[in-house]
Amino acid sequence: MAATIRRLEEAVVNRIAAGEVIQRPANAIKEMIENCLDAQSSSIHVTVKDGGLKLIQIQDNGTGIQKKDMEIVCERFTTSKLAKFEDLNNINTYGFRGEALASISHVAHVTIMSRTKDSKCAYKGCYNDGKLKESVKPCAGNLGTIISAEDLFYNVPTRRRTLKNVADEYSRIVDVVSRYAVHNSTVGFSLKKHGNPAADVKTPMSSNTVDNIRIIYGPSIAKELLAVKDEDPRLGMTLSGHITNANYSMKKGIFLLFINERLVECTQLHKALDSVYSTYLPKGCSPFLYLSLKIAPHNIDVNVHPTKYEVHFLHQEQVIERIQKAVEQCLLGCNSSRTFYTQTLIALPKSSQTNTSGQKETSGTEEEARTYGYNMVRTDYSEGKLDQYLQVQTQPSASTSAADKENTVPATASATDDRLATGTPAPKRQRKDMEERFPGNRYKVTLSSVLQLQRQSEKAVHEKLREIIREHTFVGCVNKSFSLIQHQTKLYLINNKNLTLVYPHCVCFLYSLYFQLQVLRCN
Repeated sequence: MAATIRRLEEAVVNRIAAGEVIQRPANAIKEMIENCLDAQSSSIHVTVKDGGLKLIQIQDNGTGIQKKDMEIVCERFTTSKLAKFEDLNNINTYGFRGEALASISHVAHVTIMSRTKDSKCAYKGCYNDGKLKESVKPCAGNLGTIISAEDLFYNVPTRRRTLKNVADEYSRIVDVVSRYAVHNSTVGFSLKKHGNPAADVKTPMSSNTVDNIRIIYGPSIAKELLAVKDEDPRLGMTLSGHITNANYSMKKGIFLLFINERLVECTQLHKALDSVYSTYLPKGCSPFLYLSLKIAPHNIDVNVHPTKYEVHFLHQEQVIERIQKAVEQCLLGCNSSRTFYTQTLIALPKSSQTNTSGQKETSGTEEEARTYGYNMVRTDYSEGKLDQYLQVQTQPSASTSAADKENTVPATASATDDRLATGTPAPKRQRKDMEERFPGNRYKVTLSSVLQLQRQSEKAVHEKLREIIREHTFVGCVNKSFSLIQHQTKLYLINNKNLTLVYPHCVCFLYSLYFQLQVLRCN
């Protein structure tokens, strides 16, 4: 048997239609913000509670609603934007169907308080299912309108259960308010949670687009912005906006698109712009894009989506191609130089503890991480030279002859020479004794063989080579035979064997570095 066709009740029809227009709290706020902008508001304040599910309150200082219109303001298809269907061809306002407040009143408890410029007081009305609960009452109020929607989706339990994440709903609201604040820079916006005195989004009145981007999205984006403009009278389009250059990228891109002042989405245009940036940005990174496109009203159809998030316009492929070329030309002009930022690492002081005897104790991790001087590699010529470990100053006795003084080799110096040859550090007691006997960082060498070798080396060495060796920066050992050093802006590959013919005392240093690297690789 065929099913019987029934006429749905008006309340059911209105509730189904409301579910299409108001899908979540962010959609309700979008519709109300557009009403505020149509009312020529210069200041809009939004307050939400529990992600907009418990309370949505929006206040503006616009033209307000007249008392005689308060009775039908929440009925479906009641609007002041158009009177006949042909008016859609030249529509210049955000709203036109008269479904926003009606849809909200069918899924929430709505209260409206408004005062016009020529009214002595404000008027307040409460609405449910598009109908006025009781007569409109006069009250005190400022110029403009305050709309409150409480218990959103209280009569649609299935929709209410799907919106459990309050934080996610609030982030969507922040995104909507932020986008409208960037586009309408001459209007002051503020968004805050109920009971919280600080606003999460706040922009001043009479600002500009770049300043609002800096306030909302941060200075890192604002300082990399490029202005893009284009116009094509043949297609009847005008483009303006700001995009980031090749120096900035993010994992999740931000794309703000307004067509005839209306926040919309265009997948084809987004893909086209991503293909342009793919040649400039690393793989997986996206830019920040804010574009405002104005098209002749008779070339655009705004009545294609319940939430007006999508529009259709004539010559869509040509318009997208023209925008793509304008963005590409703007990026080509800024690609002459790139900026790279580095982060400076600041060494933090090590924490220490004091025991009962007054001595400081360090943790086991700090003890293990400590690097001793004889295990370090010199990377800067100003940090020290090998000569300072070879010069030892002696204190000969008065009875020693001048010839004996010249040929005397102290036991300490001899021991030091043996340790340098074997790479073994001096014992702590012996180092302390040397510091007491020979104060200072440099010691006088009395070994005649060393002094003679030094004089011969200084006479035979090339002056430029000597400068390179003296002021070089050690890079690393390539293998047992070759090492890398840097002098000024040049990188040199040196032969360890040939270098020792000029500087024999370097052979111990280079070979010890090589064997230390081998030990580190094995470990």
